[in-house]
Amino acid sequence: MDNSYFDKLEKENTIKLRAMINSLPYFCKDFFRGIEPRTTSKTRISYAYDLSVFFEFLKKNNPKFKNNSFKLSDLENLKVLDIEEYMEYLKYYTTNDSKERINNNIGIKRKISSLKSFFNYFYKNEMIDKNPVSLVTLPKLSTKEIVRLEADEVANLIDTVSDNKLTHSLNKNIKRDLAIITLMLGTGIRVSECVGINLSDIDLDTTAIKIKRKGGKEAIIYFSDEVLKYLNDYIVERKGIKSPIDENALFLSTQKKRINVRTVEKLVKKYSNYITPLKKISPHKLRSTFGTNLYKETDDIYLVAEVLGHNDVNTTKKHYAAIEDGRKRKARNKVKLKEN
Repeated sequence: MDNSYFDKLEKENTIKLRAMINSLPYFCKDFFRGIEPRTTSKTRISYAYDLSVFFEFLKKNNPKFKNNSFKLSDLENLKVLDIEEYMEYLKYYTTNDSKERINNNIGIKRKISSLKSFFNYFYKNEMIDKNPVSLVTLPKLSTKEIVRLEADEVANLIDTVSDNKLTHSLNKNIKRDLAIITLMLGTGIRVSECVGINLSDIDLDTTAIKIKRKGGKEAIIYFSDEVLKYLNDYIVERKGIKSPIDENALFLSTQKKRINVRTVEKLVKKYSNYITPLKKISPHKLRSTFGTNLYKETDDIYLVAEVLGHNDVNTTKKHYAAIEDGRKRKARNKVKLKEN
């Protein structure tokens, strides 16, 4: 696998992360150095953003910190009440550039979880004696049904792209869009994995693709004969594109550059809104659709976890708990105590 795309992405993330860390209190560097071996640069950027919101809250709402003179000892001197006030603040606040931010319980829980990891690091390393965030109760989340496409919606989605129903003129990207959507529906790969695929990563003879998972680990995934047809049609077209800017990239934008995550998100939204306007379908929902279908066909949660690239099967079980419960209900009369 040609890693130039991922190397470039990692470099950009590293530069961005360093700038974010430099804007945080000095002791934050210890935290990011400590979590570096077990986290991705993207994850660390999320931590840096969450911490910037927290310290900005302290500056705005606590007179002690208005001069931005944070010390490590200030962490253990905070009270549970301070953290609860921060949780209330997260529901609605404005950034320094006057942008409004609104968080529901999911967003609040994520930011407090980041804060818990931050405080835990210093507490476990005996750099602070008290950990007030450990005493805070995270918001309770209501169980939400996983949004996915039904079988007829999947067929309609593919037909919509194939028939070019959304444009009045010829759409030059029909074969590309079909290849992207069917590949995600047929393999469950993440959108970040999809855009990172190179031409050299595909073996049409063995219907296999080499991808780079979260955390940088490489994996081989296999696609169906249905997906093969759409991929093959696009690859023939792709190899005919003259002077692409990104020669190795499989999926190209209209500017002949490697397609980016945002473009894939927009095209999935465009086509899916046409066939199911009440569902908010994203690339991740295509992944959920694949996972659901694979689980229904195989009844093997461990296989689903492996194919989706989940490190922990409990993550998979959580996502497909409703199907699991349905299977349990259907099995209730399978074991007979007495013959009729």
